[in-house]
Amino acid sequence: MRSLSIAATGMLAQQLNVEVISNNIANMNTSGFRRQRAEFQDLLYQNLRRSGSQSSDTGTVVPSGVEVGTGVKTAAVYRIAEQGNLRSTDNTYDLAIQGKGFFRVTLPSGEEAYTRAGSFQVSAQGQLVTADGFIVAPGITIPADTIDVSINNNGEVAAKVDGTVDPTVVGQLELVLFFNDAGLESKGGNLFMETPASGTATPGVPGSPGYGSILQGFLETSNVNAVSEITSLITAQRAYEMNSRVITASDEMLRTMANLR
Repeated sequence: MRSLSIAATGMLAQQLNVEVISNNIANMNTSGFRRQRAEFQDLLYQNLRRSGSQSSDTGTVVPSGVEVGTGVKTAAVYRIAEQGNLRSTDNTYDLAIQGKGFFRVTLPSGEEAYTRAGSFQVSAQGQLVTADGFIVAPGITIPADTIDVSINNNGEVAAKVDGTVDPTVVGQLELVLFFNDAGLESKGGNLFMETPASGTATPGVPGSPGYGSILQGFLETSNVNAVSEITSLITAQRAYEMNSRVITASDEMLRTMANLR
């Protein structure tokens, strides 16, 4: 009864599908979150009668063979790089990327990570950091006697120091691009890491060709669509139920066979 193992692979696939959907829904309010989608492939086929084989000594050919599939497998969990909505916060150090690109973050290990979540803060040393205290590269320090900070669309950070008229430029934010955003590795904490699949990070100035611009006082919301996710959840649940019914039907067929006298 191949149907038992085939339906089992279908149930496992839909279980993973529901897990991906649940993670999307759980992160509906996570800044800069990119929703994911599970993709599946059919498994190998058993050729009971191969197409194109000869069916007689006179050279007649079988037009269509007999192939029986063995189920389904997970091919990938794909990250969808769609721009989220921009939410106004009026917070000085909240930054949103409008367009393509990632902020660079320096980890305590010295490695670089990347994020779309621009809910930054200032450390006790005046450095621009993430909510976990990681330094936002290339490293920008706000003077202690600063009374106002402005960040323009090109990522230029200017601080107005007490007692001065004109603001002073204290740093320049950078964005990085990847050839394949979906190839980045999720590290949690709204951070991604470069992988061979993503390609090498290409830094650039915000607002330059190909790079997004920066909006101060805004945050990018998650790109999760609640209605779409609930619809996908219902579809996955029904597919799981149908696979379980196949197992029930196969079990009843085996019971009938076992009761033959």
